[in-house]
Amino acid sequence: MQPRRLDQILANYGYCSRSEAKVWIRHGRITVDGKAIEAAEKKFSPELVCIDGEPVDCPNGVLALLNKPAGYVCSHDAGEGPTIYDLLPPRWRKRNPAVTSVGRLDKDTTGVLLVTDFGELVQRWTSPKHKLPKVYDVTVNGDILTPLVEVFASGTLTLEGEEKPCLPARLEIVSARQAKLELTEGRYHQVKRMFASAGLEVTRLHRSRFGDIELQDLPEGQWRLLPLPNS
Repeated sequence: MQPRRLDQILANYGYCSRSEAKVWIRHGRITVDGKAIEAAEKKFSPELVCIDGEPVDCPNGVLALLNKPAGYVCSHDAGEGPTIYDLLPPRWRKRNPAVTSVGRLDKDTTGVLLVTDFGELVQRWTSPKHKLPKVYDVTVNGDILTPLVEVFASGTLTLEGEEKPCLPARLEIVSARQAKLELTEGRYHQVKRMFASAGLEVTRLHRSRFGDIELQDLPEGQWRLLPLPNS
């Protein structure tokens, strides 16, 4: 990694401001190879730096999987209620750039949500042209009729208020009121609106897969780091 000033490292990785960093450095809290560094302007590769004996948190960037619970919004605005960032290390919010979610899940939707500080990943994985598959477990308030499988797969379903039809989607009926739906796009409230077109209200929505990423045994409300791309 490109060497950077110590005060810049502490600020960019969310530990403290650059002015506070100078105090931390003077107090001997920053070490490289076990030796305290006393000059804020000294440059080092971030992965060589320790703060209070601990290496810099995710020096190459953050990519994490969160099992989102219901009741949390994908927003940095605390005024909207509990946010997914309340479930993550506070330092991640102070990184520059800060972590953000790859796309969004509604407040009442649960399951797979990725967070990262790689802006190019957010763009790549949310761009419609990449057609990244996303799988949802859906429960509705009425019976799901077999013809709906063909409707969703046809590529002709046009949502209310829109002119462009949805891309073909794969619907698998699991039981009378439960299904799996695989999409390759992410329009506003798309799953709910697709079922609404058939007169069905979604009562539970859980994203079980994003691309090839699944929750496996990750508990609700918990997160785990994922390998960085090309690592």
